[in-house]
Formats: sequence, C-alpha cells, structure tokens
Amino acid sequence: MNAPQPIAPHSVAAIAVRPGEQTEIELKLLVPQGILEKLREMPVIVQYARNRGVIRRLETVYYDTPERALFQSGMSLRVRRSGKHFIQTLKLLPDATRPLARRQWETPVDSMTPDLTRLPIAEIGDPVMTLAPDTLARVFATNVRRHARQLNLPDALVEIVFDEGTIEAGTRQEILSEIELELKRGNTGVLFDLGTQLLDAAPLQIGTRSKAERGYALAFDVAQPATKAKPVSITAEHAVDDVIALLVGACWHHLLDNYAVAKEGSDPEGVHQMRIALRRLRTICALFQREIPSPSFEAINSEARWLMRQLGQTRDWDVFATTLLPRLVTTTPEVDLGGLREAVERRRKSSCGALQVVLTDPRCNRFLLSLGHWVERRGWRNEIDSDALAVLPQPMLTLADRILARLHRKALKRGAHFRHLDADAQHDLRIGLKKLRYAAEFFLSLYATHAPVKRYVARLARLQNSLGRACDIASSRSLLGSIRQDDETALHLAIGTVTGWQARDQIAVAKTLRKRWRRFKATPSFWGR
Repeated sequence: MNAPQPIAPHSVAAIAVRPGEQTEIELKLLVPQGILEKLREMPVIVQYARNRGVIRRLETVYYDTPERALFQSGMSLRVRRSGKHFIQTLKLLPDATRPLARRQWETPVDSMTPDLTRLPIAEIGDPVMTLAPDTLARVFATNVRRHARQLNLPDALVEIVFDEGTIEAGTRQEILSEIELELKRGNTGVLFDLGTQLLDAAPLQIGTRSKAERGYALAFDVAQPATKAKPVSITAEHAVDDVIALLVGACWHHLLDNYAVAKEGSDPEGVHQMRIALRRLRTICALFQREIPSPSFEAINSEARWLMRQLGQTRDWDVFATTLLPRLVTTTPEVDLGGLREAVERRRKSSCGALQVVLTDPRCNRFLLSLGHWVERRGWRNEIDSDALAVLPQPMLTLADRILARLHRKALKRGAHFRHLDADAQHDLRIGLKKLRYAAEFFLSLYATHAPVKRYVARLARLQNSLGRACDIASSRSLLGSIRQDDETALHLAIGTVTGWQARDQIAVAKTLRKRWRRFKATPSFWGR
C-alpha cells in the first residue's frame, strides 16, 4: 500500500474530456509546504478511495490578448499538456449565488497553441466571438505534479486532487501547494464535511483565488479588488426557507470575495467589506431567529461576532489614516501632523499584522467552511419544533411585513427624545437602524412597485451614515488616547488640533443628525399594503 504511485500512462483515457459546457463545483484549500504527503493518507481518504489514484505531471499555459480582454471579462483560457495530449479550457468566474461553481468549456487541441474555432463561440459570446487568433499570447504557466483520487463517500462522488508545483510568469515564480475537492456527483455539502476533516488535521486555509487569478496577479501585479455585496433578487414566490439560503449564501460569497484582499492587506476596503458581510449575516440571524429558533442561528452569529471584533481595530485605524488625517492636512496646513501620521501608521501596520494571523488561523477558516456547509445543508432546519418548521415553506412577503414593521417600531422607540440621546443611546439607535436598513435592502425587490420604498431607504441610509460619522468621532478619540501615551511635544500638539477639530465637527454632525431624524420619522412606510 505504501509503494510509490505510478505515473499515468499516456493514453486518451487518462485525460478523457466531456464535450460541451460543464459546471465545475470545487472547493480549494491552500496547504503549507511539506504537508500534502501527510494528508494523502488521512483515514477518511484511505477509507473511501477507490484505489491509490493517478499521478500526472501537468504543464499548463494561459493565454490572453495584450489588453487582457479575457481577464477583463472574467474569463481564463488555458491549454494543458498531459503526456502527448492537449486540452483547451475556457473558464468563467463563479456565479454570484454559487461561489464554488464555475462554467467551463473543454476541447482537445493539437498542440500547446489554443484553437478558438473548437469552442462553441456563439454560446460563449464576447469577447471570444470577436478575438482574432493571432492576438492571443502566452501570459503565464503552471507546472504541477498532480495526485488525483476518487472518493466514494456516502452522499457523493468526490475527486480529491493534491497539487504541488509552481506558477511562472517571466522571471517570477510562486509556489503552488493546494488541495482541490471537486464534486462529481451528489450533495455539495459533502465538500464542506471533507474540508473540515482536512482542516482538523492540518492548518489549511480556504482558497478563494483560482490558479488563473494567481497567475495574473503574479504576471501583472494585479491586486484583487475588494467587492461590494451583490443584490439578491427575492420574489413573492420565494418561500422563507429559500430566502434564508439566498441571503446567507450571498453573505458567504461576499466574505469569500474579500477574504484574500483583507488577508494580503492590498486594499483597506477588503477589511471594510468583510465587516459589512458579517454585519449583514448577523442581521439575517437576528431577523429569522425570532420566527425560527434554531440554535444554529446563535452559533453562526457568535462566530461572526468574534470575527467582526478581530477586524474592528484594523478598520478603525484604516478610517483614521485614510479619511480623518487627509481632511486634517487640508483644513489645518499650519499644523505639523507628520509625527501623528507616523504614529497612526505604526499602529495601523501592527493591527494589520495581528489581523493576518487571525485570518490564517484555523478558527477563521473553520467558520468560513461551516458557513458554506450551513447554506448547503440548510442547517437552520435542525432542532426546531413543528411550528417553526411550518414557517419555512410560507411565502416570504407576510414575514417580511412583520419583520420590517417590528424593526421600524423599535427604531422609533430608541430614537424618542432624540435631541437628548447620549453616546451609548445613539450607538444603540445606530445598530437598530442598521438592521432596519439591511432588512429593507434584503426585501426591496418584494416591494418594487410601492412608490415610497426608494425614498424610505434613501432617508434611512442618510440617517445611518450621519450616525456612523458620529460613531467614527467617538472611535477616533479612543485611538488618540492610545497615541497620547507617546511622550512627544509635537505629537501632543497634533492630537490637540485633532480633538478641537473633532469638537467642531461634532456640532455640525449633531445638527445634520436632528434634521435627518425628523425627515426619517416623517417618511411613510412601504410594507403591509
């Protein structure tokens, strides 16, 4: 059983290609170097593997135009050689509602040169339809030793692939060490079950970027951009159960889209968008737990709360450095803010380093896997009584009416005597309004024909933003308190300038807040009609 595995013979059967469009459903896990061998012999793999599997050496070249037309359209084109055979593959980015699924087309070709005429160009559309073959050029390549095994699991057939090798772009090179779990047949939830067992055995990280995305980043220094939440279209025909799956799935996709950005620190917006995704997720848990008291809502909410706190300090320093300081430089040019900027940057860098440790920690990656598993298995159905189960198949509109009415009443109650609210009461109101805004946005498409809906959401958003600005002022005071411990005269002068400027800003914010609160209170609701 421990004998070396054979290299696959160079036969057509070794790389059989299914014609036409396929949908690849795959979970990727990044593996520290030197650990792959240990994971190959895990009991769950040995127990369910059909055989010892097949080892291949794969050479793959990725192609694009000089303007990166395919990359700009969310496509990748590659030709892969395995022995004497060549396979051309065109892949698309994952669908917004299925982050593990990618559409792709595969076809044999005669050499390592792509042949677009063998693809269903009309079906794929632009830019492939309008590309001239001579405009394609090599962009980067991968050289991989792949060990693939088929696992006959109880609910699914899964191909587990152990890849180790390199990504090469000119003189640049990046190590590749990863596991891919591809669903061949059965329930997608099995991928998360297996992924969690692998994570229990080694410090793996969920992989959110394909080899193509990593290759473009290496070749062109293309930083993955942070992305905002994509809208979810809910209709009157959707049942409550389906709406929970759609909303939580969108949050999970939003988290995955920004996970690598936040981990690499390439764009502060990545941390911000992860926090938004977690706030939206926690709001979903709160909205539905009242009607469907599944313990899983609290379990997911608890881990989301933990991760939000870990992201919080980095986000606070990002806001201070990228928003507050530039405004101060513009409005107070006579004050030397160099020392303050350096002190802020040191703390910001320190918090980013601490966050990277958190994001690579098994707890964070286990949470991301468990969230995907929760969606696929619809875990909120577990441990609830018959009354709660009866809610799940009901149309969403009636429950949406109740949720929005309850949150609106709660917000008005918290905002009573608005002028006299202290900082803590304002914070509570802000949290309530944020839940109301997210709920309104979640269910917006159910009320698209109601005239007041856009005005209500717009006024709610403006009010929440003003409260957020007031919160940022309070947060920056706490950050300044930590900097004040540095014994530098110039630094203390700069801090005094910031404090005075904030006091003036707070007066203006308070005036705007009162006006926006009055407008929001006077805005008619759009539900229950």
